[in-house]
Amino acid sequence: MKVFITLFVFTSALAALGQGPSLEKDYAEIEQKVISWRHDIHQHPELSNREFKTSEKIADHLNALGMEVQTGVAHTGVVGVLKGDHPGKVVALRADIDALPVTERNDLLFKSTVTSEFLGEKVGVMHACGHDTHTAILMGVAEVLSKNKDKIHGTVKFIFQPAEEGPPPGEEGGALLMVKEGVLKNPDVDAIFGLHINSQTPVGTIRFKMGGTLAAAQSFTIKVKGKQSHGSQPWSGIDPILISAKIIDGLQTIISREANLTNEAAVITVGKIKSGVRFNIIPESAEMLGTIRTLDYDMKDHINRRMKEMVATIAKAYGGEATCEIKDATDITYNEPDLVTAMLPTLQRVAGMENVIAQKAITGAEDFSYYQREIPGFFFFLGGMTPGNTTPYPHHTPDFLIDDAGMQLGVKAMTELALDYLNKP
Repeated sequence: MKVFITLFVFTSALAALGQGPSLEKDYAEIEQKVISWRHDIHQHPELSNREFKTSEKIADHLNALGMEVQTGVAHTGVVGVLKGDHPGKVVALRADIDALPVTERNDLLFKSTVTSEFLGEKVGVMHACGHDTHTAILMGVAEVLSKNKDKIHGTVKFIFQPAEEGPPPGEEGGALLMVKEGVLKNPDVDAIFGLHINSQTPVGTIRFKMGGTLAAAQSFTIKVKGKQSHGSQPWSGIDPILISAKIIDGLQTIISREANLTNEAAVITVGKIKSGVRFNIIPESAEMLGTIRTLDYDMKDHINRRMKEMVATIAKAYGGEATCEIKDATDITYNEPDLVTAMLPTLQRVAGMENVIAQKAITGAEDFSYYQREIPGFFFFLGGMTPGNTTPYPHHTPDFLIDDAGMQLGVKAMTELALDYLNKP
């Protein structure tokens, strides 16, 4: 009973921090601006580490609001610092700003017709993951909060991050580089919030998960060495293609027989295999590329160790040699349970209790995880699907579509999370 009363009092106190009619007026006034910004950004998308015009638009906006603004962070990132009228902690709000090499098929007035070069090929460029909405939403939050500095007990740091989709080969970028360049310092950030619009979640709803929410993504390269021979005389060689097949089969037993999938999901996928030049030659070597997705640090360590052991052992069993190199792409997007518990009443207040839904983990990945590796963070999903739509298109596709009606809730959620976190008892 004592625990229940304490939680009730804390939740009631936090709910009482709702900012009232004055902010509702601000939210109503900013909505069309946010939609207009989003349409402009959508129509003029830019690839990772090349978000020059997008960054300029963001910086001009933050400067006009009277913030301390830093540009050129992690190449094209923008950081704005808004100091409230009262002393207190520091909270960061993050939006990613880059687009994808996807050619848009939607018939929109603000459809992207931009083309660029990606990995040596001419490609269409599209905000096919909703980063245009994230950017516009955070620009809206910045404007609302800048008008209400008297309600801020502390400081809000706005992080507009490039290259969430990954920097071009040979370049650094994204959240990892932002952290490396000190984005969470000066002033030191106490907690960070981020959202991701979702094309398959109805407008007006928010989804979240405590703990591991999105997976750590790792890439791996397996190199197999055999012995070349004529295809008609396999006994005179060592077949790296056969060894590769056995390795692929063996790797899946790590998931099916060793990973405790009642704890969290895990995935090992071989996405590419390259070997040989001719139908009647057993080649000398083979190479495989793939990805690992994990939501638990112990499981990640176990899978990495067992893959390296298994790859070498299987190859040796068939007379060959093999190595396995594993590289990190993103860490686990881990929502700090204490922070989620403290801030959940805020989301329930702005969206309605019934519209804030706990979900299972997702094996997709997000480099928001690199901020969470340094400080507590809460990353959640915002509905962007028109209610009643039975065939929504997934992210990273040419038909990806977001309903503008979902954006005001994004502005409200991020604004109120910042205020409640800074002002909470």
